[in-house]
This record gives sequence, structure tokens and C-alpha cells, in this order.
Amino acid sequence: MATRALDASNLDTAPLTSSIRLEELRRYRETLPTAVRPSLRAILVPAILLAVVLPLLGGFWLALLWDDGWQAEDAGDWLMYLFILGVILIGPFLLIGVVVRDVAGRAGRRQFRLARFAAANRLTYSPLSPALEFPGMIFALDDGGLGWDVVRDDSSRGLVIGNYTFVTGSGKNARTHRWGFATVRLGTQLPHIVLDAKGNNSLGASSLPLVLDPEQRLSLEGDFDRHFTLYAPHGYERDALYLFTPDVMERFIDHAGRVDVEIVEDRLYLFSRQDLATLDPDVWRWLFGALEALTAKSAQWERWRDDRLGETRLEPGGNGETQIVRPPRGVAAPGRRLQQIVPWYWVVLGLAAAGLGVWALFDNVFGG
Repeated sequence: MATRALDASNLDTAPLTSSIRLEELRRYRETLPTAVRPSLRAILVPAILLAVVLPLLGGFWLALLWDDGWQAEDAGDWLMYLFILGVILIGPFLLIGVVVRDVAGRAGRRQFRLARFAAANRLTYSPLSPALEFPGMIFALDDGGLGWDVVRDDSSRGLVIGNYTFVTGSGKNARTHRWGFATVRLGTQLPHIVLDAKGNNSLGASSLPLVLDPEQRLSLEGDFDRHFTLYAPHGYERDALYLFTPDVMERFIDHAGRVDVEIVEDRLYLFSRQDLATLDPDVWRWLFGALEALTAKSAQWERWRDDRLGETRLEPGGNGETQIVRPPRGVAAPGRRLQQIVPWYWVVLGLAAAGLGVWALFDNVFGG
């Protein structure tokens, strides 16, 4: 059954930029998870250090000025000296007050606006989502990832838009990654297909979070190859050509050229290095328009069947008429996941490290 179509024309983005009543903001701020609220310690510690360092620097500067022979010759000079001294001693504390007041006043505004935006469009909003169990690329790289500013539609289309952070490596090699994502449910399971957008690559290098076997690349007709590199599982090239007809390719070129696309199981994903859950109305309008355009052909995709699960055949019906029996929905094991490879530079680094270790061992044993 086809999922309910997205409607970008009725999207209400006014709550993202409209004015905020401070009393409403204060009440909403009290509902935020602790991890989202600004830490008073994180604000005060740098401010206090600033309050200590600035007077010391100011005193040092005045001492140098005094040593250079500056002397107060009249009451005006003394007043200027006292004024400078007062600014050095009192100014940092005034600055602390201004900073704390400003940070406290802005805390929760982003979450408040996104919550109002979600409510205005019959969506739900979560400022923090610790468990996002999706099969998409970025979600499979780390079990401890966090979703931020996650907007959902609980209807059959299963729309989810948000930002996602995860950590790879450990210790000094730990690295935090942040992605924007959008996903919507399709009407059926499809082969694992990835579209690597060339428009967001850096210095010719792919922006994908993992490295796919280049043998799975599939060239399509027209201008599609100038905008995307398409990966399809071995043996599913003909199925990819069935799914990506010229009109479907045109929609992806027109609406998804700036993001990477993944189709896995029964979901379509858009991935970006930039936040997709944002306070920018233009981003939301583009995003809903892109999802609306890309899923408009989902009914066409629902007719696809994996012939590895069985063949379409004719069988006699109960009333004597012949009926068409099609394979069940689903994807055979070879088409469920694309094959990944280890980047060549990791292999080189690994061999180099192993070589250094062997050399050090021989040097210790035979080097005397």
C-alpha cells in the first residue's frame, strides 16, 4: 500500500522565525533534558578565568606605565587613573553578568522554535533521541550515536528528520561526526542502493561515511552520471535500471543533487554534512519538496519484485479463470546490503606500523 504523500505546499515555517514570549520559553525550558540545557559550570568557569586574567593583565599594564615615568600631575590625571583601574577591576564582573544573562536568555530558543514548528505541522519533536535504530549508513557506524532535534511524523509514511552525531575511534584517535538526515518509508523493500552525490564531494573525494566496493558502481544514461555515482549490489544491475527510469533520475537530479541518497530495506534516506533540522525555513521547504518529489514514484517502485524469490507465473483460479501469481515482496540476501571495503590508505598504514614493529623487534634482539 502506498504511503501518504508528503505535501510541501502546506508547510508552515512561520514558527521558526516568529517572536517568542519569554514566559512561554521559560516554561518550555524546564521540560528540556539535562543534556540539552546549557551547563552553568561551562559558562561560569571561562567567565571566572576571564575575570581573573583581565585584572592581572590590566595591573601589569599599569605597572609598566608607571615604570615608564607616568605620574599624575593633577586631579584630572588621578581621576583618569582611578577610572582605568575601576574598569580593570569591575569590568570583568560586569562582563560575566552580561554573558550569563545572554546565554540564559538564549537557552532553549532553538528547541522551542522547532517544537512549535513541529506542532504547527502535525509533527512531533524530540530535542534528544538516544536510540535511532535505522539501517542507514551513518546509523550503522556506532552504537552510541545521538539524534538531535528529531522531527517525526507518526503516520504510515514514517517521516523522520534530524541531526545525528556519533564517535569513531577511541582515545586520542576519537573523532566526532555530525550529519543531517531525513528518511521516509517506501511502500516495499528494495535492493540496497546508494547515490553518492558528486556536488558535495571535497577535492574529488567521496563524502560518504564509508567506502563501498567500486565494482558495484553502475553507469546510467543521460546526465545522471554527472551528478551521482550509483552503487547497486552485484547481480542487481537490471533491477536498478528498472527502478531508476529516466523520469525518476530526473527527479533525483532536480531535487537531491546536494545530498547523498540511500535506499535500504523499505526506507529512503537523504544524508548531508550540514544540519537538516535547522531554523532556516528555506532548508525545510527544500527538504519537504525533495522528499515529496522523490517519493511520488513510490507506487511505481512497489510493483518491483525480486525474481530470486520466485518467478511470476500463471495459475488457474478458483472460478476457472487464469490468475497471475507474483513473487512475494522482499529482497534476496545478495541484494540486501552493498559490499564495503577497507580504504587502501588504512592498509598502507597498517603495513607500515607492522613493519616498524618488526624492525624495532629485530633491532632490540640483534642490535646489541
